[in-house]
Amino acid sequence: MDDIQQYLSPTAFIDSDNAAIQAFASNCAGDIADPREKAIALYYAVRDQIFYDPYNVALTPDGLKASQTLEQGAGWCVPKAILLAACCRAQGVPAKLGFADVKNHLSTERMRAVMGTDVFIWHGYTAIYLNGEWVKATPAFNLSLCEKFHIHPLEFDGLADSIYHEFDQSGNRHMEYLNYRGEFADMPLSELKTSFLETYGDLEAKLKTAASFEAEAQAEAEG
Repeated sequence: MDDIQQYLSPTAFIDSDNAAIQAFASNCAGDIADPREKAIALYYAVRDQIFYDPYNVALTPDGLKASQTLEQGAGWCVPKAILLAACCRAQGVPAKLGFADVKNHLSTERMRAVMGTDVFIWHGYTAIYLNGEWVKATPAFNLSLCEKFHIHPLEFDGLADSIYHEFDQSGNRHMEYLNYRGEFADMPLSELKTSFLETYGDLEAKLKTAASFEAEAQAEAEG
């Protein structure tokens, strides 16, 4: 059985002891005492207050740590999952990081060109320990982005896994899970970087010339 304490402790990436993280989590949870209700409140705060930006990729400890994502107010799926884990730990709710490879049928044309594929490896989510069970939560896509892409926003009730929908609102393919890579007490950065280099090449360099993902999503929706 897992040692739950390791999923409550701060790390270099999941810096749940950071003052800004503590304040943000406390403000979001308010006077809520029930762990499940806390997790729900934290999930929606990270999902919608931190905008999804897959072009904002920095594969370094500082670039991925929760407090940095909170300060920036934006991040891709992995740092948003790290931030949610940090907020949960700050509120005494055990949390860890999970990863999967997914086929994204609704990424932008520019994003697919930059990556050279519509397969996103090491897609990040947060696993939260509630009522004796690990429950998956995926806070990546903020509500406004879902509306632009016409996809169902992911809800979270703390009881069932919250993972991407297979189809969008029109019945078109949205997200297909290809492979689960496991769940970790901290960010396995070296493994992710090796996989990214093999799959995408120097992704960070490619993304430096990219435009606003939100703007691209809006342009494609209108076009």
